[in-house]
Amino acid sequence: MKFNALKGFKDVLPDDSFRWQYVEQTMRDLCAVYGIREIRTPVLEHTELFLRGVGDTTDIVQKETYTFDDRGERSITLKPEGTAGVVRAFVENGLANGPQPTKMFYLNCPVFRYERPQAGRLREHHQFGIEIFGSQSAYTDAEAISLALSVLHALKVEDLIVHINSIGCAECRPQYHAALKAYFAPHIDEMCQTCKERFDRNPLRLLDCKVDHCKEIAKGAPKMLDYLCDDCKTHFETLQCALQALQIPYEIDPTIVRGLDYYTKTVFEIISNHIGSQGTVCGGGRYDKLIETIGGPSMPGVGFGMGMERLLLVMQAQNVEIEEPSRCDVFIHTFGDIERAFVLCMQLRKAGVKAEFDPLNRSTKAQMRYAEKLGATIVLFEGEEERKNRKVNLRRMSDGEQKEYDLAMAMEALEATFVAFNLSK
Repeated sequence: MKFNALKGFKDVLPDDSFRWQYVEQTMRDLCAVYGIREIRTPVLEHTELFLRGVGDTTDIVQKETYTFDDRGERSITLKPEGTAGVVRAFVENGLANGPQPTKMFYLNCPVFRYERPQAGRLREHHQFGIEIFGSQSAYTDAEAISLALSVLHALKVEDLIVHINSIGCAECRPQYHAALKAYFAPHIDEMCQTCKERFDRNPLRLLDCKVDHCKEIAKGAPKMLDYLCDDCKTHFETLQCALQALQIPYEIDPTIVRGLDYYTKTVFEIISNHIGSQGTVCGGGRYDKLIETIGGPSMPGVGFGMGMERLLLVMQAQNVEIEEPSRCDVFIHTFGDIERAFVLCMQLRKAGVKAEFDPLNRSTKAQMRYAEKLGATIVLFEGEEERKNRKVNLRRMSDGEQKEYDLAMAMEALEATFVAFNLSK
């Protein structure tokens, strides 16, 4: 019986994994510069966490979660996004008692959504994200945006524009909700079923509908920016000043509401307008009530998420080249003495050299083809006569030049050359 990966699930093969590793290392390095430490949370959580945190009016919770009862008859869910689990861990482990703000990132985090698979949007995909708890400052919002842009710029993603909006807070949003309902009421009968369901429960989500007819109706809807309270207005103005101070271009986009219920005040998206790669590559915002909603203290938060598959597709569309690291520095060929090849190979590996030998002990011609496929830089030859005289021959694969050396000197030279090279990579 032949088995295939499930629909919407994808293998990352060795020929591609180096690209992921390069992107991940870039993210780790920049998070360290920003003083952000890694957190890893379980892939399974209690379903109630997402009902309370993400919101039961969102498409994610209503239509897309992998939710089931376990053997203890508890409802559990494969996490559909990263933030709620980080907040749960923050509350459960008492991190609010430490110095604030608390800054954490998660990397290559698997998230699961049962939706129609498409390019860059699989049923299992992976996210890089950050969460900063304990700061209500708009400068922290700008810090998050700056980090996201730093990552994208370091990965040579071009033609980026930051879109920002404010969706208010618990004080000013009710008035805006009333204005939205008044606007949409005459049109609601002609809108999609999802919008009809959202009308009473969360009218803000009417602005996020992807159906063309509903989007056309929404174009004339009132703007949240006209209903902001003084605190939200000041916060949004400060964010703009902070971005201007960093010389980060941005556009105010009143249509951004994001797809999760926990957002307050700032929401943002970073969009690539490069030909062939248009789309959102990062999205996030502020969630000042989420920690409290999940049972923690009243503490603000802000963060973003960046889909790894989507990002790699954008990089591919923009022809961003990631050099594949060498698989083999030195290939050992000892003309039939497989044990000797194994010992020399392990000696070089212990010193940090990427060394290989042929465990199948094939012919010289076959081994040379194998060394070439591995991308070996040097081939070390040691025949019976050389072994008696403690000599080896080193052949440079790029031009075929070959010279004889004392074994000890050759091993020292190889270690000095390739260990220093590999450490610098």
